[in-house]
Amino acid sequence: MNGDSDADTGELTLAFSLSAIERLADPNAVFEDAQTWSRYIGLIDDDTERIEQLVAECDLRQDFDLRDRDKWLTLEEIHEATPTPRHVYVGASDDDMRVSTMFDWEYIRVTEAAEKAGWAVSERSDPGLAARLLTAVRNLIG
Repeated sequence: MNGDSDADTGELTLAFSLSAIERLADPNAVFEDAQTWSRYIGLIDDDTERIEQLVAECDLRQDFDLRDRDKWLTLEEIHEATPTPRHVYVGASDDDMRVSTMFDWEYIRVTEAAEKAGWAVSERSDPGLAARLLTAVRNLIG
């Protein structure tokens, strides 16, 4: 993706689903790379609490105000509100593809995006599981 023609213009709105970002080995490095060629970047999914956690844990740039809305409404509103000619949703499931294409976002699977951009994909089968378990333990302790 960093070879895109949009790299110099920043005329791209780029969003990741939770399942996609959790498949990446280093979400912070991905965001640092992507923000060099994206005007707007962030996470869009139904679990806004988990998004807030992940943004804080990984120190990610989040340009989107989710306000506890589902990803369907959020994708539609962001598409209408951002003046970029391209809107790309990086996902990991058929559901991600359905919702993104319904609202005129380009869809790319995380594995394909990672291959094109040179991003490392996590080897863990459920990369979000460890983070969720750690958070649950922290909540019980503190």
